[in-house]
Amino acid sequence: MKVKDIMTKDVKFVNSGITIEEAAKIMLDRDVGSLPVGENDRLIGVITDRDIAVRAIAKGQNPKSATVKDVMTPKCLYCFEEDSLEEAASSMGKNQIRRLPVLNANKRLVGIISLGDVSCKGAKAVAGEALCSISHSPRK
Repeated sequence: MKVKDIMTKDVKFVNSGITIEEAAKIMLDRDVGSLPVGENDRLIGVITDRDIAVRAIAKGQNPKSATVKDVMTPKCLYCFEEDSLEEAASSMGKNQIRRLPVLNANKRLVGIISLGDVSCKGAKAVAGEALCSISHSPRK
């Protein structure tokens, strides 16, 4: 099975210049915990609800003025839509992440795959291995 078979396809970039308050509202509206960040139609990072909580709020940044670029994870990992499910899940486990942006061969954002997608739509054994790696390995 390939990533493109189970990925969430209706995914859009947010601009790195919006405030983290705006990003949080988009997360709320879309019921998601992360957003890919883009500039000039290219992936430049990801912002997660954890980034907002730990890198911004816990450090006293003002959510009305701090921008996504201030707290996002730059140079994030990603996978390609033609990658196998096993490759994507292995990358998630090895790197202790729960979501990967999905790019096409031209490196354009076409979706996102989450550990939940792998578990619910893909192979449960593959998801289990990835979850064990995420949950039990020490963070770098």
